[in-house]
Amino acid sequence: MPSSFGVRLGQTFEKHGQLCVGIDPHANLLEDWGLNDSPEGLRQFAFTALNAAIGRVGIIKPQVSFFERHGSAGFKVLEDLCVAAQNAGLLVILDAKRGDIGSTMQAYFDAWLGKAAPFFSDALTVSPYLGFDSMLDIYSQAAERGKGIIVLCATSNPEGAALQQAVMADGQTIAANIWQSLGKVNEVTQTPGEHLGSFGAVIGATLRLKQFGLGSLDTTALKHAANTFILAPGFGAQGARLGMLDKLFGTAAPTVIASVSRSVLGAGPMAIDEAIDAHVAELSDSFE
Repeated sequence: MPSSFGVRLGQTFEKHGQLCVGIDPHANLLEDWGLNDSPEGLRQFAFTALNAAIGRVGIIKPQVSFFERHGSAGFKVLEDLCVAAQNAGLLVILDAKRGDIGSTMQAYFDAWLGKAAPFFSDALTVSPYLGFDSMLDIYSQAAERGKGIIVLCATSNPEGAALQQAVMADGQTIAANIWQSLGKVNEVTQTPGEHLGSFGAVIGATLRLKQFGLGSLDTTALKHAANTFILAPGFGAQGARLGMLDKLFGTAAPTVIASVSRSVLGAGPMAIDEAIDAHVAELSDSFE
């Protein structure tokens, strides 16, 4: 049986730190880089970002939509990018936010995490809003394959707050219910002695977590499932500071994947290396 995603994530944290570089080839970024909005421009952008990440961080997170918009040629770039990242020893999180039920969700699993998946990835982001339990079979299969699943929990877009802050019949917010459910799945699927589970939560770094029913950072809300890692977008361009990671997430800070994208990619192809180095240094300051 392969090593769990949680184990590999912990090893990556120890070796490379917690910074994740999002590879998000927006059309306007391609233009800023002097590239055509085409599969060829997409390839040059994506591989320049990957090469800058290699040796500086241990995790990349391609946003699938920006490849998908170029059709089959864009997906070919994504396939090649993921293989190159795997060969370089990086963890690959594909940000696809898939979510469905039954055979449809199974097909998504086969495409992104399955044994014969055309796209290599170590973990996949998913949406739980057709019901957390609708994907229990997928969690089980991911655990067997050593893959990770990262579930939208409390997101930074303002449109998500009304749903994620809504209170269920048991008094929990939807976000808190997702968090607690992830903790339970990790407890069941983890091997004794493992520090991190393979199933994580997307929690925006710019949020006031108490508003989502996740409590203040000094209570047990985030400690309750200490085996559940967090993927935290919102650093850099969205306003959250990497140097504040410990203050933003409290005792959960060592489990956070701190994701940056525009603040690194916006530096351009000639300065992206230095931008990543600066972000790594700022994140390191959070723990001193």
